[in-house]
Amino acid sequence: MAVVDVLNSKGEKVSQVELSDEIFSVPVKPGVLHEVVTMQLASRRSGSASVKRRGDVAGSTKKLFRQKGTGRARRGNIKSPLLRGGGVVFGPSPKSYAYKVPKKVRRMALKMALSSKLQENELTVVDQLELDRIKTKAFAEVIRALNKSNVLLVTDAADEKLVLSSRNLPNVKVIKVEGLNVYDILKYRDIILLEPAVKAIEGRLSA
Repeated sequence: MAVVDVLNSKGEKVSQVELSDEIFSVPVKPGVLHEVVTMQLASRRSGSASVKRRGDVAGSTKKLFRQKGTGRARRGNIKSPLLRGGGVVFGPSPKSYAYKVPKKVRRMALKMALSSKLQENELTVVDQLELDRIKTKAFAEVIRALNKSNVLLVTDAADEKLVLSSRNLPNVKVIKVEGLNVYDILKYRDIILLEPAVKAIEGRLSA
């Protein structure tokens, strides 16, 4: 098992913790990470692009002129796609771009993402991080003491003070273990795990 130092909010070493090889020492395959990240981004697409069809356009359904005898092309009503202001024939309509990859692949990709952070020395474990009140400056001082700037902070439970204190800081995100995902792990340069969150992650991914 890999052993990493546990720091306090001042960046001082207070103890050590063992990380499961089953989760934090997995061979990294870029193709698997790419597949899962692509799935996540596709699922985030709104898919709301839409046009008005012939039946959606406002206008009279009266025939513009008689069928024969004018020498002109046969014409229906003013909502024809051939006329300006008419409906669109093959335009986009609301759709979902979401798709799924197998659960085993998603779980394996999550392990690979965590392993890559450990291998690159971009994973830090902190014993606890508690704020007396909602204060961005106080949270920023903790991040500065840990010598981090682009950070994903993973907590074991919801902490409103941490979330609200961090939301005005650029390149910082606080997330619960339940919401941990491959895209966010790879997006941020450093990942900070609260010590209780380590056990929660191992319990989630080893099940």
